[in-house]
Amino acid sequence: MEQVYRDVDYTFTCTLDRFNERIRVDHYDGNLRSIAAHIQSIFTNEYTKCIVKGKSEHVPFFLSECYTYEGVIQSYYSGSDAHLMTLYNGAWRRNSQTWLEEDQLLASVRRKLVSPLKEKPLMRKGTEADAEKLAALYQKVFAVYPTPMDNPNYIKKVMRSDTIFFLIEENDRIVSAASAEVNRTYKNAEMTDCATLPKYRKGGTMRHLIMALEQELLRENIYYAYSIARSRSYGMNAVLHQLDYKYGGRLVNNVKIFQDWENMNLWSKLLIKSAE
Repeated sequence: MEQVYRDVDYTFTCTLDRFNERIRVDHYDGNLRSIAAHIQSIFTNEYTKCIVKGKSEHVPFFLSECYTYEGVIQSYYSGSDAHLMTLYNGAWRRNSQTWLEEDQLLASVRRKLVSPLKEKPLMRKGTEADAEKLAALYQKVFAVYPTPMDNPNYIKKVMRSDTIFFLIEENDRIVSAASAEVNRTYKNAEMTDCATLPKYRKGGTMRHLIMALEQELLRENIYYAYSIARSRSYGMNAVLHQLDYKYGGRLVNNVKIFQDWENMNLWSKLLIKSAE
């Protein structure tokens, strides 16, 4: 649930995410001390993690307020970086038992040569008429997901809220899909909701879908892309690395996804060189 908080000297937008036991501040302006105090007042015991997308010049302030620096989304703010600063309400949420294993996976991803793409599959842009089949895909791929993507009505809702889907079909069912959640204010988009049935995961299926989304974003004058991938997913991290997304850090126990709480890797990309 997204809330806007205001007072005489500040405003900030905050998502209250009870399913993932976290609050996330995506935008803020005004007096930093007032903002930090208000964030602290809503960071109650029902939440175990707080994330603030801090501007570069404000990183020292958030560090002074005992926030932890977890990563960067390059160019998030219309070409300026967003720095993910975090607070925790529980030691279990702050600690990860899989960090070293995920470091090793990431190192392996970076050593991997770019694999050849198969012939471009038949893809198309998703519509609300696809919501039932998309929900069926997400239900098959993910036992647990941080948003209710197994609900067709939720999928229709996000489509109406400027989320673009591309998909691949076979035998009247969707076998692979990905989306771009567009932020027109900052000219960025999150590449997300990436899912492919196991049989179709070879040959660059997801790379094709993300490249199609990137081209659609450029047509919409969106220049900056980022993605938050499961740190334990070799395939998804390899896809992003091979598409020239840059690694920006890891978010500890960030969401409930796949089967349990998982760390998530940050990746970002400038879609056109001329935007540098």
